Amino acid sequence: MSAYLIVFLAAAGTTFLATPFIRRFVISVGAIDHPSDRKVHPVDTATMGGLAMYLGFVVALIASRFLPFFHDLNAASPEPLAALVTCTLMVGLGVVDDMKGTRAVTKLVSQIFVAGVLVLLGVQLAYFVLPLGGATQVVVLSGDLAVILTVLWVVAVANAVNLIDGLDGLAAGIVAIAAGAFFFHMVRSESLFGDASQAALLSVITAGICLGFLPWNFHPAKIFMGDSGSMMLGMLLALSTISGVGRNPIPPTRADLAVILAAVLAPLIVLFVPFLDVVLAVIRRTRRGQGIGSADKEHLHHRLMDIGHGHRQAVLLLYLWAALVAVSGLAVGLFDGWTVAAAVIVGSVLLFLITALPRLMERRANGSVSP
Repeated sequence: MSAYLIVFLAAAGTTFLATPFIRRFVISVGAIDHPSDRKVHPVDTATMGGLAMYLGFVVALIASRFLPFFHDLNAASPEPLAALVTCTLMVGLGVVDDMKGTRAVTKLVSQIFVAGVLVLLGVQLAYFVLPLGGATQVVVLSGDLAVILTVLWVVAVANAVNLIDGLDGLAAGIVAIAAGAFFFHMVRSESLFGDASQAALLSVITAGICLGFLPWNFHPAKIFMGDSGSMMLGMLLALSTISGVGRNPIPPTRADLAVILAAVLAPLIVLFVPFLDVVLAVIRRTRRGQGIGSADKEHLHHRLMDIGHGHRQAVLLLYLWAALVAVSGLAVGLFDGWTVAAAVIVGSVLLFLITALPRLMERRANGSVSP
């Protein structure tokens, strides 16, 4: 674990120290996110903080090459080089989008291209797992199907992380939780390289750059990660899960399936918020006879804060929901199904009550004074 700790500290420390310098740089080149009716930040804020995260990622990768623990992994595994190349491409795409903006179709095609590069570098899903009844069925993928599913997985996870980057510190915290949970699972799993695991290495780097960036990004944020950061995090999360489960030569178990789903569901559970936001916005504006593109102040993040939670409290609640999903995935491999199910139900009820408490107290107060 000491080798992983060194890599983690290299990632977190470099990102933390580099962020203020990157902030000055991006301000000088005009990479500023301006307030609008569709955003929650009230002042101009520097963006493109993904550059600092990228520096932390590169320094951590270099640090791993000087640690004997990772020698065989770096010598024989394609993942470190694939991560460097594809994350560089994702950051480049994000920088263009942060500076000039890109059309959705252009961004999608570019992401598909990056996923294709990942496949060309030798990293793709070899199989996936289907739970059938009481057994776990391993499905070996053919060449074409493996490529298609790998590309779809990368694009889906990258966009999921990109879409949850709507509140200060939200994406960084959620991805740190997901990567941390996946790391703790992978260090307990078998690997071709003994105790060293390429999936664990990428996961601990991902968690490190997120936590190193978070002090500057938590509300009130001094800098946003921008698409340059969110798409790189999505790339790393997708690559970690592909490497850890989809390429691991050791036959997978039901616990493997649960953890990979938990790692991805952590951001996806928050992705449900903007998805539902869009649906409700269309319904709301259609009923009012407004164009669906018109802005309003009734988005779900506004509604969540209207319940009585401040910006920080809203983000912390979403952290707790993501942590519940991630820890539940880890618990599947440690406890029996009924124990996990009971814990998830109890945790969900408690979090729901915490989330709704301010509104419930308000209604009770209004009810007590009403005639």
